Amino acid sequence: MIIDYRAYTLHSGTVSAFMELFETEGLEPQIRICGNFLGLYRTEVGNINQIVMMFAYQDLNDRQRRRDQLYQDPAFKAYLTKVRPFLRDQEVRLLTPSRVNPPIGGLNFDT
Repeated sequence: MIIDYRAYTLHSGTVSAFMELFETEGLEPQIRICGNFLGLYRTEVGNINQIVMMFAYQDLNDRQRRRDQLYQDPAFKAYLTKVRPFLRDQEVRLLTPSRVNPPIGGLNFDT
């Protein structure tokens, strides 16, 4: 299993608008296609214009297949058109969980 960690730095003053757009338009296609949504988080200390979201995938092939499908989805394409102006920077990391991690949302991280 791998965790897709996605950190987005937003332009100042756009965090609330981003969160609302994500909740109303961005979340559904990502859950429907990517599955295993581990959450969306706002930073409270440090860079307060940053949000982090994470998804779990079985492996790199599963991630690639689902991400390819996501970028072909009309609802996700429409969402991207609206959300891109908020984005200042993006960082993506692929994480491998440790066997000692507790299960999250029914997912077993023992690889």
